[in-house]
Amino acid sequence: MSELDDTTEVFKQAVTSTMRAISGNEELTVSFGRGKPYIQGNKARIPLPQGGMTEAELATLRGTSDKFALQERYHDDAKHRENRPETGLAQQVFDSVEDARIAGIGSYLMKGVEDNLTAQLESHCEEQNYLEIETQAQAPLGEAVGLFVRESLGLPIPPTASHVLELWRNHIEAAVGDHLKQADERIFDQEDFSKLTRQLISDLGLAEEWGDESGEGEAEDAQQQEQEMESDAGDESSEQEMSGDSDMSDAIEGEVPVDVDAMDMAEAEGDQDDAGGPPDSMIDPNWLRPKESQYKAYTTKFDETVFADEMCDPPELDRLRSVLDKHLQNSQVVISKLANRLQRKLMAKQNRTWHFDLEEGQLDTSRLTNVVMDPFSPLAFKQEKDTKFKDTVVSLLIDSSGSMRGRSITIAAMCADILGQTLERCSVKVEILGFTTRAWRGGQSRELWLQQGKPAQPGRLNDLRHIVYKAADMPWRRCRRNLGLMMREELLKENIDGEALLWAHNRIAGRPEDRKIMMVISDGLPVDNSTLLVNPSNYLEQHLKFAIDRIENNSPVELVAIGIGHDVTHHYRRAVTITDAEQLGDAMTEQLVDLFDEQSNAKLPPVRNKGAA
Repeated sequence: MSELDDTTEVFKQAVTSTMRAISGNEELTVSFGRGKPYIQGNKARIPLPQGGMTEAELATLRGTSDKFALQERYHDDAKHRENRPETGLAQQVFDSVEDARIAGIGSYLMKGVEDNLTAQLESHCEEQNYLEIETQAQAPLGEAVGLFVRESLGLPIPPTASHVLELWRNHIEAAVGDHLKQADERIFDQEDFSKLTRQLISDLGLAEEWGDESGEGEAEDAQQQEQEMESDAGDESSEQEMSGDSDMSDAIEGEVPVDVDAMDMAEAEGDQDDAGGPPDSMIDPNWLRPKESQYKAYTTKFDETVFADEMCDPPELDRLRSVLDKHLQNSQVVISKLANRLQRKLMAKQNRTWHFDLEEGQLDTSRLTNVVMDPFSPLAFKQEKDTKFKDTVVSLLIDSSGSMRGRSITIAAMCADILGQTLERCSVKVEILGFTTRAWRGGQSRELWLQQGKPAQPGRLNDLRHIVYKAADMPWRRCRRNLGLMMREELLKENIDGEALLWAHNRIAGRPEDRKIMMVISDGLPVDNSTLLVNPSNYLEQHLKFAIDRIENNSPVELVAIGIGHDVTHHYRRAVTITDAEQLGDAMTEQLVDLFDEQSNAKLPPVRNKGAA
């Protein structure tokens, strides 16, 4: 073993021991890998330390481990979910403030932990390109509130983070006042601190997102108020619908205050006694889906549907493809197993079977010898048995938003490459699509809206960019290099899922194939700050639910979704949630095999699979 390997191993052991000591959990198992870091139960995964890492990078890694360890010891997830808003900006503020509380505890206990957490925060802000933000509308308010609370607790704020805070500081200080003066005395009591957070949310004018306009009282009071609002069928102006998806702490990023009076844009299907609470598996999955949508775009003249090779010069596209090929080469063994496994299962279902000894059909050449030997022997014909597998097209729709940056989009591109080749070898047509926006936090649509006097509730205010990496009828050899475009980081911006779903659906709905399958890969709910600034906080989410409902209940297209680190089972009838991008290949393979299974051809009841297949 080399000296470098020895050093790395010592570092891993030190991190593991530190996490166990801080968390107070001696049974904590710590692994190191390239996937997304997480802690769940007695298992945690930390980024893999690499040779040649700078001191700042090592501090960032230690900051991640310290954050998880503090969370394990001082954070009650069940209590957090109970007190947390169901959706919207209020939810993001609540999560950010809780992160600040945990960081405050670490800073109070150990100076070294404070330095590590500061380094981790700085790395996070750099990844989000916060220094490039120029206006307040571009800066995430939820993040700014969390930074303000950190500052109030005496924690240092790195320059990359202070840039976001300064854009919102005057607004936050004017709203919050002196409510944070004694915050440091309450950080060890999560329940008590959640009341303080509730007051902050009320001060910021977001109390309506709790279902409690006063912003006072505990979670039970909010629930009671919400139920009272729902029981009044005649009160059309106060009714809200909330998603109940509690597994999206990383998904909603940078939302901004909204006018909640417009949130009654959709009617709920089924019983609404539990509206605003988390969906239960025993409840009709369509209970919160709007049958009609008031969603609109302020203008569509700046939207674009573009082929991948039109967005990049050929030399640059070749370079990006070579980057993807390097990733594929590093995972060649796993990829080959995946591709062969899928091909074997699909080809097995395509074996041709025949009906023999028929009076019409295709001439059975194996019986011609009998006719030669006995001219009076009747001719025999055969017909191929019908198979439900035949005439299939698969549409793969990939979320190309900024949150997919890094390992997630790389894995998605690799899987798209594998599926594209494998399905084509199996005589299954496949198209590969992506969706994002043309700009961060508003494009030309928003500029037009500003020029026209900022009319109220304008609808979607960003410019869509829908990307065709491979059309269904395009041979693989012609589009192979197009997938390299996913490796271009500046491509990844914001995501408006509802319109992307309908766009992808309409592309294959009119195709001649008998069977149409659409697979969606995403890591969170739709987010576009420019739209959420002037519309209800669940405006995009409600339209996504509307689009899903239309496809699942009114279209022959079979829809399946895969969520990366985000629970999509509350939204899609057929869905699987994976915790790690590395599991995507297996999940996609299993879902496709299951769909091609003759027993799964019919629309199935809700699937509530929260782990990788």
